[in-house]
Amino acid sequence: MPDREETLLGFDFGTSRIGAAVGNTLTASARPLAQIDNRVAARGFEAIERLLKDWQPQRLVVGRPLHPDGMPHQMTARCERFARQLQGRFGLPVDLVDERYSTTEAESGDGSGAGNTDAQAAAIILRQYLQNR
Repeated sequence: MPDREETLLGFDFGTSRIGAAVGNTLTASARPLAQIDNRVAARGFEAIERLLKDWQPQRLVVGRPLHPDGMPHQMTARCERFARQLQGRFGLPVDLVDERYSTTEAESGDGSGAGNTDAQAAAIILRQYLQNR
């Protein structure tokens, strides 16, 4: 990993919604940004492109769902495909992070992201990435 400061965008991918969060390697912090409607994929990517223009991240992080035993499932492949699409469309490095239980943690959180569980889950994924780098 580079030693210089980086702005990161993190994503909690879902077929209906994508949670987005922003983070920074200097402060090792992350916060929820948006919940993106992903029922029409093209619109989802348009919303992501706007976030990229606003935040100008150096790296993207995508949560990779797994079964509790660590085995992949159907959504694992979809998230991996989403990560490849992000890298191909926007030319930024994309890292995958084990996201087991991030949505559960977001739902049981302090309520600061009430109504925005997907963005909260994206922030949890991004914090996990920052802690493990």
